[in-house]
Amino acid sequence: MQRLFSTFANGLPGLGLLLQRLVAGTALVEYALIHLRASAGAAALLLQGTCLVAGLLLLLGLWTPMVGGLVAILELCVLVSGGSDPWGAILLASLGASLALIGPGAWSVDARLFGRRQISVPQRPDYGSP
Repeated sequence: MQRLFSTFANGLPGLGLLLQRLVAGTALVEYALIHLRASAGAAALLLQGTCLVAGLLLLLGLWTPMVGGLVAILELCVLVSGGSDPWGAILLASLGASLALIGPGAWSVDARLFGRRQISVPQRPDYGSP
């Protein structure tokens, strides 16, 4: 799993990634809930339900590279199927693709689960030199 993440950016770049994840996740959840209420077909329910789960995972920062790629593919499907807002689908597809390429950042569940670990080896007590 570590190979999916190039780095877990901290500081201002990490804050930027957190903001990007929050914007993309919130927009996905909102669009999915709006379209779930309006749609009746099984395919639309499956597509919007998947978008809803993907948005929640992005908000948490869990499995971000895989979910970002999935969001890009899902939003391109929405775009091709003639969704109501083509520019929203293009925006969310590009946000998903960029999150898939950049990674989740330091403030995510991914960073806690798959981040670099530091191992501290305690010093042996010195009982005198022989």
